[in-house]
Amino acid sequence: MRGNPARASETPPAPAAAARRTRPSAPLHPGAWWLWALSLGIAATRTTNPLLLTLLIATSAYVVAARRPHTPWARSYSAFLKLALAVLLIRLAFAVTLGSPLPGTHVLVTLPEVPLPDWAQGIRLGGRVTAETLAFAFYDGLKLATLLICVGAANALASPTRLLKSLPGALYEMGVAVVVALTFAPNLVADVQRLRAARRLRGRPDSGLRGLLQVGLPVLEGALERSVALAAAMDARGYGRTADVPPEVRRTTNALILGGLLGVCAGTYGLLTAEGGTYGIPVLLAGVAAALAGLRLGGRRTPRTRYRPDPWGALAWTVTGSGAAVAAALVWASVQDPAALHPGVIPLVAPALPLYPAAAILIGLLPAFITPAPAIEEPS
Repeated sequence: MRGNPARASETPPAPAAAARRTRPSAPLHPGAWWLWALSLGIAATRTTNPLLLTLLIATSAYVVAARRPHTPWARSYSAFLKLALAVLLIRLAFAVTLGSPLPGTHVLVTLPEVPLPDWAQGIRLGGRVTAETLAFAFYDGLKLATLLICVGAANALASPTRLLKSLPGALYEMGVAVVVALTFAPNLVADVQRLRAARRLRGRPDSGLRGLLQVGLPVLEGALERSVALAAAMDARGYGRTADVPPEVRRTTNALILGGLLGVCAGTYGLLTAEGGTYGIPVLLAGVAAALAGLRLGGRRTPRTRYRPDPWGALAWTVTGSGAAVAAALVWASVQDPAALHPGVIPLVAPALPLYPAAAILIGLLPAFITPAPAIEEPS
């Protein structure tokens, strides 16, 4: 019996070609996402202009919407948005209830003022609420909210486990501890949901004190079994074992790491304050260089190999450079034209959009167009 010639002529695609079509692109190094997001956060600390801060928020949101992977931890961006909104509202509430030392002429409302003793001079509860006070609080709160949103973008774009896997050898033990801590809570929640669903299917109560007691014991038992299995796996892989290094190397490593951390703290403080803009970047770079040298020396104590390490290629450098360009442009603009980046509230004026800093912020959109799109799992 002869088959259909039309169907017989159809040949399945070659396995190699099918694999090339379905193979997902290599993900970007998670450290590049963090450096890009932290650079946007540094740019946010250099201005209180609400238009520039809104542009930074829109830039991070667009990149997150375009390149956020389809994983549960990538949904943390919405939580950071809610946290940023709460910080902004709390800052405005404090300005309304506690007042501000700024003088203002545009009185919006007068609240009942609570008299305070003499030892509480400088603190006011209630009283006049001026437009200048609200504008100053809004600018200040929006800057902190933008910084939180940038950190949320890094959490949504970079896998925490892949980031911790990329840590140097000196931080290996700390990285393993953080990975265990990050995976404990999700596993515990998953166990609770699984047991409650099983009890509902059996017609047993899953809420209330009785349901909590009957669900809690299996959850704790599963957590104990998981902890024992994890301890056995870590011991089998040589966790905690260190190599012998000379005492001079250990002392040099400690001095470099301690000095580098102090330099990073001093440099970061200089970047976050207007007075330290001149020495902030050199001290920060020197601290980072010393800390990296110390970490490289400290890696000799924990020799280990990485399974499928994430490559740091030209794409990671480009993403990092786009964020660094935004931060450098805002730092330069804050020195050259501070009035444009910090609109005045006394007298109260409408903020204007400076073209050069706004155009520089748009460079932060580059990762949304050059990085590979997240892979979408298709149903089989």
